[in-house]
Amino acid sequence: MNSDQQMFEHIQELKEKHNAVILAHYYQDPEIQDLADFVGDSLELSRKAAGTSADVILFCGVHFMAETAKIVNPSKKVLLPDMDAGCSLADSAPPGEFKEWLKQFPNHVVISYINCSADVKAMSDIICTSANAKKVIESVPKDKKIVFAPDRLLGQYMIKETGREMVLWNGTCQVHEIFSEKALVTLKAKNPQASVLAHPECDENILIHSDFIGSTSAIIKYVKNSKEQSHIIVTEPGVIHQMQKNNPSKTFIPLPSNTGCACNECPHMRLNTMEKIIDSLESLQHEITLDEEVRLKALKPLNRMLEIV
Repeated sequence: MNSDQQMFEHIQELKEKHNAVILAHYYQDPEIQDLADFVGDSLELSRKAAGTSADVILFCGVHFMAETAKIVNPSKKVLLPDMDAGCSLADSAPPGEFKEWLKQFPNHVVISYINCSADVKAMSDIICTSANAKKVIESVPKDKKIVFAPDRLLGQYMIKETGREMVLWNGTCQVHEIFSEKALVTLKAKNPQASVLAHPECDENILIHSDFIGSTSAIIKYVKNSKEQSHIIVTEPGVIHQMQKNNPSKTFIPLPSNTGCACNECPHMRLNTMEKIIDSLESLQHEITLDEEVRLKALKPLNRMLEIV
């Protein structure tokens, strides 16, 4: 029995001992995705977190995701294997600065992308994910003005998709904003039969070259249903693991960043490891706690999102 197998079995024992469930985002390392009870994108994980009967939720993702699980499950113990697993996009909207900024737009509906802190969610009217942003925006009456935060690039894409004018907070995801257009053009020339699948958090100079633009789950679904045998993937490459498992005969090519690295991994997502999962479950450490007033305020826009979609 190898060490990975031993760790896997030990994690299963700890899960049974604590009645725990492991939720993992598509951007986690492959071995973590394979041991998780459920793998999904932000919307899918929000739904799973809201519906679980487990006493303990171990969230293999980043801090805002674990916070979201705690918001919808106040009585459950929510753990994050590494408390330093943050998010550049969430960090781009400090609650104090965001609160002051919103004072300029008193009559606006505040739509916040789920990649934000609980405090920012608490100042929002509706939460959205990349999978449902268009539907959420279109649910707002046309005579209402909209603030969209914190992802400026997703907001710009949604303005084009919905035709709605929106005030945008100037935040971006460090993974999706640094993909190389030059590398994409080169890859397309070398792989003319490959379709380009991009996440809407990417800059417009990337999206204009894409054959399909969608959330992580939408990209996975597109691959499953498409006849193309080769795909250039323009999002965090962790998602390729699930696509390769589901489509073993297809070829997936990750797009490099403009820094020249071979792919573009999220450093925050990769902080979680098998060893840290064991440490967290053994002593039920690294628990997410929230101020109850903030939690209740943040729950309202999350529930509005879940009602809409």
